[in-house]
Amino acid sequence: MSDADQLPIPASPEPRVEPRAGDADREAVADRLRSAAGEGRIDLGELEERLDRAYAAKTYGELDTLVADLGGRPADGADSGDDVLVLKPKLANIRQSGRWTVPSRIVAECRMMHIEIDFTEAVCPHREVTVEATCGAGHIRLVVPAGWGVRVDGSSTNTGHIVNKATEAAEPGAPTVTVVGHPRSGLIKIKQRRH
Repeated sequence: MSDADQLPIPASPEPRVEPRAGDADREAVADRLRSAAGEGRIDLGELEERLDRAYAAKTYGELDTLVADLGGRPADGADSGDDVLVLKPKLANIRQSGRWTVPSRIVAECRMMHIEIDFTEAVCPHREVTVEATCGAGHIRLVVPAGWGVRVDGSSTNTGHIVNKATEAAEPGAPTVTVVGHPRSGLIKIKQRRH
């Protein structure tokens, strides 16, 4: 047997193990897909198909492919770096919740649909956040965690249709959300999770 015949066989490279996605990651992508449908960027048939694939996804890579054509926030629900989040549902309600990064300004506008903005699991790098909320016959609901402050800006209109149940003062260092509300026949409701 020649020396060439005795050369060791190179080991196969170990397959790359892709990080596993959890339930919160799948839900964040599902919320993002619903938001895209509400903004008219994907149709309802495609939404159903992508939601099925999102809930069946096992890895971040599988989730990334479902939202790669949507731009904006990455699949983990974090903000893209733009300091404004615009939520304008057209065909379906929007629920912004789970793990996401809060920008300094949020614009929420709806006519007939509903928008929910849930800050309870969000990461907020800002001390002050402004939410500009406008609704026709639809509803806008804000949920803030315990310790956050909320105030309704004096320039808000039709304040009889703004219900603020988050009346605690902000804890030191915690964010304060200023709501500039303009409801018509709809309702803007703000609530606070308790400790």
